[in-house]
Amino acid sequence: MLEIDVRKRLGRFVLEMRFRAPARGITALFGRSGSGKTSVLAAIAGLARPDAGRIAVGDTVLFDSERGVDVRPELRRVGYVFQDARLFPHLTVRDNLRYGWKRAPQAERRIGFDEVVALLGIGHLLDRRPGRLSGGEKQRVAVGRALLVQPRILLMDEPLASLDAARKREILHYIERLRDETPIPIVYVSHEIEEVVRLADTMVLVSEGRAAACDTVPAIMNRLDLKPMTGRFEGGAVLDGVVAFQDLDYGLSRIVFPGGELQATGVDALPGERVRVRIRSRDVSIALAVPERISIRNVLAGRVVEVGPLDGAEVDLRIAVGASTLLARLTRRSFEELGLGAGSDVFAMVKSVAIDRRSAGYA
Repeated sequence: MLEIDVRKRLGRFVLEMRFRAPARGITALFGRSGSGKTSVLAAIAGLARPDAGRIAVGDTVLFDSERGVDVRPELRRVGYVFQDARLFPHLTVRDNLRYGWKRAPQAERRIGFDEVVALLGIGHLLDRRPGRLSGGEKQRVAVGRALLVQPRILLMDEPLASLDAARKREILHYIERLRDETPIPIVYVSHEIEEVVRLADTMVLVSEGRAAACDTVPAIMNRLDLKPMTGRFEGGAVLDGVVAFQDLDYGLSRIVFPGGELQATGVDALPGERVRVRIRSRDVSIALAVPERISIRNVLAGRVVEVGPLDGAEVDLRIAVGASTLLARLTRRSFEELGLGAGSDVFAMVKSVAIDRRSAGYA
């Protein structure tokens, strides 16, 4: 278990962060800039000493103000990946990686050099210097160097922030591999909901120095009351499913999830692989009867289980579809004209083209 309970005053800003998360997979800290996310990473790494509290990774206590424990940063075995790669420009990729490798005590070298190189697909880059690498390649090398420190925890502070869309897609794949193929817990900071939904197992909503909520990604995203913090425009439900079929002629994927199935475009996964799909609430339409002769391929029977506030131009609905949940955003006029409310049986319609590479990734 990852246990964070820290309090620190930073001028007029007060950090009072408290949450517990599994000590495996990715725990994402999501929130606006200035909300305290990076300050949490600094406390874990030992770069900033809390005024009070406790930090523990599994059975290892890194900080405990009551017991007088404050492990020095160099002894915490923390890997840190920043927004910019911070590679040594005069060293080759191989030597940058070996810098991390040499810092780890020989008895604690559980992750091999060749293993990391293969995991991150950087074998062909070993003899290059950082000046000859793309942004995505630099970040992969930075991740490799952090792994070779043999960390008990890996901290990633907006590692994709400086990359263009193509480079982001490139490195997202490798971070997914890192999540799935290593036992190292990762704390990942981001203010991009797309990254968090695709990568994270646990999501911590950070607001004004506090953890407003901590739960699995689907549980957080499916709550109407958290919409102001998860994003009004990009917010929506998250479904975990399995690719059942790929129609190569039409570029459509059939995804089965608890409660039904979806057809989606551009999902890069093979039949049998697990995927996570984000369906934005603004991409969901509602009908009271099965529609006929329409282009929308996903029509899912469900029931309205929660209605958001009715004091604006728009209304959010939470809809149970089997064992899963969808969110829909309608105009208040449509909501009233359809006579909707909690308990209404409806058909939720989702365009296949609304579910693509940007909203689907490996679960």
